[in-house]
Amino acid sequence: MSNIRNFCIIAHIDHGKSTLADRFLELTGTIERRKMREQFLDQMELEREKGITIKMQPVRMSYRSDPASAEASAGRQSDGSDGTYALNLIDTPGHADFSYEVSRGMAAVEGAILLVDATKGIQAQTLAHLHHAQEQRLFIIPVVNKIDSPLARTQEAAKELADLLGIDAAAIHFVSAKEGTNVEKLLQAVGEKVPPPAGSLEKPFRALIFGSRFDTFKGVVAFVRVKDGQIKPNEKVSFLGTGVEAIAQEVGYFSPQEVSQQELKAGEIGYIATGVKDPAHIRIGDTIVKTQSSVEALAGFQIPRPVVFVSLYPQDPNEFDALKDALSKLRLNDPSFTYEVEAKEALGRGFRCGFLGVLHSEIISERIRREFKIEMVISRPSVEFDVTLKNGNTISVKTPADWPQGGIVQSIKEPWILLEAITPREFFSRTTQFLQGVEGTNLQAQDLGGEKFLLKYEMPLREMVSGLYEKLKSVTEGMASMDYKFLDERPADLVKLEFRIAGQVEEALATIVPQRRAYQEGKTIVEKLKDLVPPQQFEVAIQAVAEGRVIARETIKARRRDVTAPLYGGDVTRKRKLLEIQKKGKKELKAKGRVTIPSKVFLDIFRA
Repeated sequence: MSNIRNFCIIAHIDHGKSTLADRFLELTGTIERRKMREQFLDQMELEREKGITIKMQPVRMSYRSDPASAEASAGRQSDGSDGTYALNLIDTPGHADFSYEVSRGMAAVEGAILLVDATKGIQAQTLAHLHHAQEQRLFIIPVVNKIDSPLARTQEAAKELADLLGIDAAAIHFVSAKEGTNVEKLLQAVGEKVPPPAGSLEKPFRALIFGSRFDTFKGVVAFVRVKDGQIKPNEKVSFLGTGVEAIAQEVGYFSPQEVSQQELKAGEIGYIATGVKDPAHIRIGDTIVKTQSSVEALAGFQIPRPVVFVSLYPQDPNEFDALKDALSKLRLNDPSFTYEVEAKEALGRGFRCGFLGVLHSEIISERIRREFKIEMVISRPSVEFDVTLKNGNTISVKTPADWPQGGIVQSIKEPWILLEAITPREFFSRTTQFLQGVEGTNLQAQDLGGEKFLLKYEMPLREMVSGLYEKLKSVTEGMASMDYKFLDERPADLVKLEFRIAGQVEEALATIVPQRRAYQEGKTIVEKLKDLVPPQQFEVAIQAVAEGRVIARETIKARRRDVTAPLYGGDVTRKRKLLEIQKKGKKELKAKGRVTIPSKVFLDIFRA
């Protein structure tokens, strides 16, 4: 165990984590040069397209600091007898929506490389990830990356990082992950400074599940950090949280593909193929032990509370079961989102899902579309409100469908967040004006040095989920960064905004908005519906309704057919008679007709 080093790389999004991991893989010979590609640990196509890490990825590397023997030790696993380090790296995401992935990765390691971009300096998620690492009591190795960039402000970034950690700037490593500059020195520092894992080979086997995936043949494959003892294939194991028993069909490590071996020992990071076919039987944060072993469970993870709610409906109602299976399998390796069945008259059966953020919901939806080939209708993001009725009861409202009818609402509370934004000095005024315009309350403006300010604002969470991050980037020309955390619930003045098409309420289009913005929201949507809803044989009224009153209206004109076209010559009364019959028919259609809205209309409205 003295030769094992478990560590992760943490940073704000796009600061070079995956590129640094690439250089580690090359330097240790874990990946052959001919097979190497950029962002090698980003295994999903979606990650490579967006250029961000979505899922944490473990990998084991073998490294010896002596250059003369590096080639001999590269690519093979060491038993420690020759002084070679077994390095277990976990590459983590950087976006705020995937902070739960980062926290799980940190629970499996003893050290962390804190990476800062020399061209951008300290940003919001740098602070957030550092706080998590300090809570886990990880050894921090500070690193400034991208020193080769012509835009690099290396000394400024180093000073910011030194001030943040309260250390001398001489303790900071300066690297270029792209060019490989000083990367080997950094890898040596990992071996020398990160403490070896604690634990005992003599104690009964215990392992923490920090991730998992589903395999058709192997069943649930659990990603584990072994705390004590050892496990071999074909040994019986139990899961303390669920009480399920299974047989360890295969054990091994990540390279980064799964490589089977004869045992996993205390201090190591690897996987156990359980053979369990029901994803619900395996939980992330659970403890695996050998059957009939009496040991205490390890401290698991506190599953975060979903803050953004989105409804997912299959466009083809026959794919409901396929969508349910897709959600269960995705939740196996991402338990931070929830789902429950719901039904809407316009869309049939679907699922109400809770996520950690808007990007989180978009990624899960896109993975369902790509990996499971299911096309969906997706609602606009919403948040959860606590509504107190006049009879004293309190109900939870996650979507507009839950909103009580008949004016029985006494009071409403909505979630508020603490938003931390880091902005350059030149955009300070613009940023403060923008945040105040989205109901933000200024708490603090702190000068971080290096021409940067840290702004702290309180605001409703509903503002956050309506594209706040993209708007902030636009206001600051892409230079600002932000992070947020849940605070509490506070009183709100909200109304349910409904939409009637030809007199029928379309529940799928309903939304919850501040009362002062109800008119503008309603007017915008009815104008879009006028362009999207297909014309009918009769005049169609589109109305926005709030608190029982029509606040906005548009009309789709009837599609006309020239009933007089077949006539030629003759008395004009023949034409008049046909036109009167047509007029009477359209009047009856207007009174009785109902408009069937294609699913594509809902999709276009929600995407707008």
